[in-house]
Amino acid sequence: REAPISKMLAPFLLRRAVLTVPLVFVVALLVTEPVRADQEAGTAIPAESRPCVDCHAFEFMQRALQDLKKTAYNLDTRTETLLLEVEKRNLCDCVAANLLN
Repeated sequence: REAPISKMLAPFLLRRAVLTVPLVFVVALLVTEPVRADQEAGTAIPAESRPCVDCHAFEFMQRALQDLKKTAYNLDTRTETLLLEVEKRNLCDCVAANLLN
């Protein structure tokens, strides 16, 4: 009894698939953005067309770099000050030891 139903259902499903597959393919082509000739895979996006997030990231990186430069300068200055204090202390200790002799 099931054989006649499946025999009748097979042509209907086949016709439905034949109509549906091309329809899905056409819709997929319409939905996807076509690739322009000047747009090759793997090429860099020009800065003018990048989102503004890049601008903010660049500004953030500039500020971070300035902060790092300022910190490095402060550390260099502090290191020089400490080295001068050590040299002064050593010199004073040396002079004091020579005076005692």
